[in-house]
Amino acid sequence: MRETSPLWKRALRSPVLFLATGFGAGLSPVAPGTAGSLMGWLTYDVLLRRLSLPLRGALIGVAFAAGIWACESGARELQVPDPPQLALDEVVAMWLVLCAVDGVFPQRTGWLTQTIAFGMFRLFDIVKHGPVGWVDHHVKGGFGIMLDDVVAAALAFVGLYAILKIASWA
Repeated sequence: MRETSPLWKRALRSPVLFLATGFGAGLSPVAPGTAGSLMGWLTYDVLLRRLSLPLRGALIGVAFAAGIWACESGARELQVPDPPQLALDEVVAMWLVLCAVDGVFPQRTGWLTQTIAFGMFRLFDIVKHGPVGWVDHHVKGGFGIMLDDVVAAALAFVGLYAILKIASWA
């Protein structure tokens, strides 16, 4: 029998659902994906940035793998293929794009660059054109939930890379 208590109560009792909701960020009543992306930005700056770049990469890989399992479990529990409340994919994708910027442009990782990275990621994630849309429509389950955001993060990084290269020539 499916539990009918509010989702936030269920997420607080279930570590898997709490993880899948992006540490609760996806429970936001407004723009849960954006809340998850903000959680990713905050946790990256507060926690991950203190780690070496290789350790950050390893942690992101582990989080991606855990996200496949957690999002698959969360979607099954909520009985929806890709519920908007599952925001771990946004958290991990923000970690990825910010880590990539730190790795390639360590001298340009201030708030302005991070804000542009955030905006570009949200744009690609929301619009879902091109490869992001293809993954969203063709790859299902926890892997699909996680992968479309990783593709959006990769596109955001490519766009940001171009902006930063052009800005360095000016």
